Amino acid sequence: MPLVSDWTPQGDYSNLQLLRNGGAARIVLDRPEALNAWDKGLGDDLIDAIDQVGNDSSVRAVELRGAGKAFSSGADLKAGFDHSTPEGRPDLERSLHERYHPVIMGVRHMPKPVVAAVHGPAVGVSCALALACDLVLASDDAYFLLAFANIGLVPDGGASIFIPNRTGFSRAAEMAMLAEKIHADRALEWGLVNKVVAQSEFDSAADELILRLANGPTKSYAGIKAQLNAQCFSGLEEHLALEAKIQQEQANSSDFIEGVTAFLERREAKFTGE
Repeated sequence: MPLVSDWTPQGDYSNLQLLRNGGAARIVLDRPEALNAWDKGLGDDLIDAIDQVGNDSSVRAVELRGAGKAFSSGADLKAGFDHSTPEGRPDLERSLHERYHPVIMGVRHMPKPVVAAVHGPAVGVSCALALACDLVLASDDAYFLLAFANIGLVPDGGASIFIPNRTGFSRAAEMAMLAEKIHADRALEWGLVNKVVAQSEFDSAADELILRLANGPTKSYAGIKAQLNAQCFSGLEEHLALEAKIQQEQANSSDFIEGVTAFLERREAKFTGE
């Protein structure tokens, strides 16, 4: 999906693009061959880019989006796992704390508006990333999916706090337990996203929104964000730690091993509840 002109490249990253247009910054997840799945390289680049734009007072609004056909397909299972426990299981708790939580906390604590511009799939932890943003603009080809249960895991990256805050308990439970795609029109109906536009209008609509915010009352936006954080996400750091702890319990289960194996072998998982 081509980007609108007048955006100037910044920095030197291997797994993302950082672009500037006046006071607006655009972070583009750039692993299109893997549907922008998060591996260690993308995680490291995202942590750095979020830190850079968050601490740059000349940046007044930030947009997150994906290159190619997707926002992001979530964690890159094909890349394997960074860390192992002494028992030889994947150390998902450590990976969450080191790779994903700094990005999520950076988005929420950034004293400026952050927009997710979502086209194609936003899956797993990347669904959480999109919904961590202040505003979500979706193309009509977008969909949101918590696929964790399909591999014997639980939502993480803040998904289990962001989604119920946007949609309520019933819809959050449905997304987490049934692991079904929520397409753009339904996401709008549920309140997951703020606006849906046609694919042909997506780039221009994203430009219009982020530039409007970049030219708006930045301190006012920061105050609004602080109020909403206090009301909705005052326990976010503790909740992320809880998600990570429960996720590690799942990583020690037989269902998780079966789920990942079935995913990589492209077959239906046969869970035993163990």
